[in-house]
Amino acid sequence: MGKAKMFKLRSIDSFSNVFQNEHFTHPVMRNAKGQELDLHGKWKSVVFKNNQPLVVELACGKGDYSLALAARNPDKNFIGVDSKGARIFTGAKTALESGLHNIAFARMKIENITNFFAPGEIDEIWITFPDPFPKKGDAKRRLTAHSFLKRYQAICQPGTRVNFKTDDLPLFHFTKESVESFGLPVLYYKENIYASPLDFEELNIQTYYEKSHLANGRTINFLQFRL
Repeated sequence: MGKAKMFKLRSIDSFSNVFQNEHFTHPVMRNAKGQELDLHGKWKSVVFKNNQPLVVELACGKGDYSLALAARNPDKNFIGVDSKGARIFTGAKTALESGLHNIAFARMKIENITNFFAPGEIDEIWITFPDPFPKKGDAKRRLTAHSFLKRYQAICQPGTRVNFKTDDLPLFHFTKESVESFGLPVLYYKENIYASPLDFEELNIQTYYEKSHLANGRTINFLQFRL
């Protein structure tokens, strides 16, 4: 492990806006004080100390999308979820330096998400540029496979919107097919969203990865569906 990665992992241990589940078989989060917390159903009351809507970004990476959404929506709570602590470091550090109090970061495996959120606890989901897992044998690992859709249904309010943004067209097509075959309504579907005026203001947000994809000539696609 490189020195930079080690520094980031040590740093997030002291960040007040980061909660970690390092031992993935033990469904408990640890805060910056090293205390183990059971946050199942308690994110709003314990972490944010309010009852505002809870928006979760899955596979948040450096947290660009969550940060921008949190800055634009002070009346909502945001949690960026990723299993990689070194990625979370950037977003968590930026949030602390910017004084954004309506955003936190959770280090966990998304496969275990039902261990940490209670039924009906989440009000909206964003999935931005996840790993496409292009091999056919890895389809079950894609964050819009049926097994994941079941998890989201278990922890979200009925009717929750899921926003999906990707540069990977095969994954985009897979997601539409997966959502429809699961019996969920697709609310919006558009390939190459920047080819015409954007229909949603939130699509103006560009992550580190999205900027890289655009620089390489790739197109960006957006789908929204309802649980």
